[in-house]
Amino acid sequence: MTSDFSTSDGLGRRDFLRAGVFGGAVASLAQMLRAEDAAGVRSSSKAVIFVHLDGGPPQLDMIDLKPHAPVEIRGEFLPIATQIPGVQICELMPKLASIANRVAFVRSLVGSAGAHDAFQCQSGFVAKELQSLGGRPALGSVVSKLHGSTSDAAPSFVDLMQGRALVRNSARPGFLGPAYQPFRPDISQLFARELEPGMKNELARLGTNHSVSLKLDGAIDVDRLSDRITLLAQFDLFRREVDAAGMMTAMDRFTQQAVGILTSGRFADALDFSKEDSRVLDHYTLRETSGQPNFTSEGPESTRKFLLARRLIDAGVRCVSLSISDFDTHSDNFPRLRHLLPIVDHGLSALITDLEERGQLDDVTIVVWGEFGRTPRVDPKSGGRHHWPQVGPAILAGGGLRGGVVLGETDRTASTAIARPVHYKDVFATIYHNLGIDPHRTALTDPQGRPQHLLDEGQPIRELI
Repeated sequence: MTSDFSTSDGLGRRDFLRAGVFGGAVASLAQMLRAEDAAGVRSSSKAVIFVHLDGGPPQLDMIDLKPHAPVEIRGEFLPIATQIPGVQICELMPKLASIANRVAFVRSLVGSAGAHDAFQCQSGFVAKELQSLGGRPALGSVVSKLHGSTSDAAPSFVDLMQGRALVRNSARPGFLGPAYQPFRPDISQLFARELEPGMKNELARLGTNHSVSLKLDGAIDVDRLSDRITLLAQFDLFRREVDAAGMMTAMDRFTQQAVGILTSGRFADALDFSKEDSRVLDHYTLRETSGQPNFTSEGPESTRKFLLARRLIDAGVRCVSLSISDFDTHSDNFPRLRHLLPIVDHGLSALITDLEERGQLDDVTIVVWGEFGRTPRVDPKSGGRHHWPQVGPAILAGGGLRGGVVLGETDRTASTAIARPVHYKDVFATIYHNLGIDPHRTALTDPQGRPQHLLDEGQPIRELI
């Protein structure tokens, strides 16, 4: 095949291939849309934002401080009062303390699989569950299946996670198949997250199809792509030329809709902060932090991930997952947290107050957590806290949930839950409740034709609904 193909408008093969928006973006999004359409289900305005604290957040240094414990347990941070009488949280989270009446703090999260990724925080299940069939699907993939529609102006499920959550493909569709995988825009130019050398190798072994660039190559004039009908006609001609080489599948109405989503501007605009009111942008912006960030930690600008999530919800996305890195504090726990906790504090409080001012808070459930907690005892050699699956923290807000609530209690060293344990699946049952889905009655058909209920156990948290 020759390399001099061009459309009547002068767009050549190389232009199309260099436009990342028409590569894996269209193919994967079209697959997702095709499967959503086949489900023939209703739409919903309810949404969820998952905030994954990548690496495992420390319960003792965030929302379950033990000021009377020995110094090697309690650490360096002091507790401060919140709007909930008698409840204290870390001094590095003053903004969250000031809006604690809108928040639920879970001090007794149990059931961690101990896996160093975000899959359980996306699905409620351990990775080995139904593994022979492809595994359990992430909640966002379930929402795509049940609530998605080919008429939607945006994909149902968008994964913004970086770090190990991305490398380990934590937001995976499981037995639903690749048609229900999340849409992953490439946000590396907005938010840097340096990977550990081993993780870079791990990602390289998995290939390059982990994210999709929504930015056209500079060699292509965006104005020439603004007319969608003309574009599709050109693309169809291009397809006929290259199909013999197996470079592209036929364009059906789902692929056309995928192109429509990516060229309409609505979804891409959501990722463009220049289109946001400057006052709102300032509301989400953290100027600096103290402490000593690790080379894998994100900078203060990562607070804008929370704004990006809200903008995607406004664009029609139903489930957004983002991450804040790096809570894997095996060393230098306290100086690293002096950098990280203000990011979580500022970004989360900005999101909650922004949604409330916009009248959207009751429609958007926010869940902040990680794969496990961290050891009560500080390592005297490294100054770090290590993995602790026995108990961890979680923060919930929005979705019509009751705020000003503290759930659970741990022992004097925050080593184990001694009252009101809350399982990951209980949190998912609560999220499904907020989305109007009964997870114990709603079933999805697995590849062997058998019905699989969304949850096999877990109940909505009665204190919050």
